Amino acid sequence: MNDLSSRPFATASPGRPFPGTSRTASGRSWAYRLDERGEMLASALAQAHGLPDLVARVLAGRGVTLDAVEGFMTPRLRDLLPDPDTLRDMQPAVDRLVQAVHSREPVAIFGDYDVDGACSSALLASFLEACGVAVRIHIPDRITEGYGPNAQAIRALAEDGARLLVSVDCGTASHEPFAEARRLGLDVVVLDHHQAPEALPEVMALVNPNRQDDLSGLGHLCAAGVVFITLVGLNRALRNTGHAPAEEAFALMGALDLVALATVADVVPLIGLNRAFVRQGLTVMRQRGRVGLTALLDVAGLETAPQAWHLGFLVGPRINAGGRIGDAALGAKLLMTHDPGEAQRIAGELDQLNRARQAIEQDAVAEAVAQAEAALHQDTQAALLVTSSPEWHPGIVGLAASRLKERFRRPAFAFAIDEAGIATGSGRSIIGADLGRAVRAAVDAGIARKGGGHAMAAGATVSADALGAFAAFITERLATDVADAADNDRLMLDAPLTAAGAQVALMDALDQAGPYGAGCPEPVFALTEHRIVSVREVGSNGHLRARLADGGGATIDAIAFRAAGTDLGNMIQGAVGTPLHVCGTLSRNAWGGRERVEMRLIDAARPG
Repeated sequence: MNDLSSRPFATASPGRPFPGTSRTASGRSWAYRLDERGEMLASALAQAHGLPDLVARVLAGRGVTLDAVEGFMTPRLRDLLPDPDTLRDMQPAVDRLVQAVHSREPVAIFGDYDVDGACSSALLASFLEACGVAVRIHIPDRITEGYGPNAQAIRALAEDGARLLVSVDCGTASHEPFAEARRLGLDVVVLDHHQAPEALPEVMALVNPNRQDDLSGLGHLCAAGVVFITLVGLNRALRNTGHAPAEEAFALMGALDLVALATVADVVPLIGLNRAFVRQGLTVMRQRGRVGLTALLDVAGLETAPQAWHLGFLVGPRINAGGRIGDAALGAKLLMTHDPGEAQRIAGELDQLNRARQAIEQDAVAEAVAQAEAALHQDTQAALLVTSSPEWHPGIVGLAASRLKERFRRPAFAFAIDEAGIATGSGRSIIGADLGRAVRAAVDAGIARKGGGHAMAAGATVSADALGAFAAFITERLATDVADAADNDRLMLDAPLTAAGAQVALMDALDQAGPYGAGCPEPVFALTEHRIVSVREVGSNGHLRARLADGGGATIDAIAFRAAGTDLGNMIQGAVGTPLHVCGTLSRNAWGGRERVEMRLIDAARPG
């Protein structure tokens, strides 16, 4: 018992094979997430903490030990929030912001054009405005400005009266733009989380838990998490001088909805402090106090209390749509507005942009898949897929790369090539292959003009004629890691289930172990030998909706996203009236006013 409580268990411990699944649609074998030792831990967790067996299995499969159960299931900010000064450069960052508040200096905020950038910008701007500071947010246009701070925008901000520039979710490698800021007399503070080069730009403060000399151990935070901790330090400093904003003007705990949204949408690991951010942020969001988020949830048609996956699949894509193919500033504007009418207008515009983005994406993905299949025909073991086209919109290359990674289960890049022969691309990776580090190495080697990111996602700008060299360089850096990942590429299942057992009470129990996301995967269940009652295509993106029945006649609805025409979709559609093994995650559906459980299908297998 003591030995079990003293060491964690890996989330992907190779357990015994799941029986009867040798012919799967994905080509991956299925296995129980827990090995023998994990099964022992699950039993110990259930007995020691009075947990339902299924919840205990989920916890054991995610590395939760006997003495860590309470902290995992009830993550509290007061227990997990560090002293802000543990982050390198936090003190000078807070000091400069205090000075801006005291002297009512105009502050310019330069944010990224994704969800994390929008949330970070809105979070910081809302706090400063509550302190009486005039704030201007600048979110760059993806096409005309590209990623990160640029000299032209900085000059415009200086001309507008800014004397302090705060760069959020970007700026860690922006040497030249910040040199221009210094020339113009602007002080610069960077609040970021991207992987950092050894040589940092010369600024007043650069707070980034992923800079190489930071020892805080908070590298898993998104930028909004870094901003929140900065505001904790700033609020403490201002309180000591009587300048902190009144609670009714800005409540730090009430801003956790933005931190939760950014944490999930940026796909950072839901471990430690991030779990507390998301758990408590969802509680704030369910109170529907932020009119912008409420309007976006309504336009997305969400009829249940928001869960973590809703942030990634419903809310995040709509905010990102502005930065991808429309006005990049719409997300931050929506998150800051207090006007319900304006919120509804912006939410509606983002929803329309998201629909347009889906149509553009569909054509690009089809071409990217064709390119990838041709490349794999030449080399079936290729460790990296690099696709490109002058016809693709730069705003959807990240989505195309994500679809390639999901479909072919290896790192993938998609590049849009402009008229000048410059390829702007985005990549997505698999667990175990650090794409951001490889891209930074390509920049240092002079192969990529600029780039960087995280382990799982990165961006790069490359001359079109250097794409081959870029692909070769990244492949060499990742080949061993990708091969190791392929050797262990199993679909890990938490438990078997039946349609009759998929009840709302089960979801209530599973929610105790949430939130789920990166680093804490959603539980995956297998329905064995369930008859496919019906299958139909829904929507314009090839989604398949199915109904399955167990041996006792109980049924469950299921959906397979973007499955039409895929091996999974073909297997499901070809099995109507016959039994099939399927696996997937569970979600709540409240359509028609009655809450019920449905399955999001991941894979299928023919019995035998």
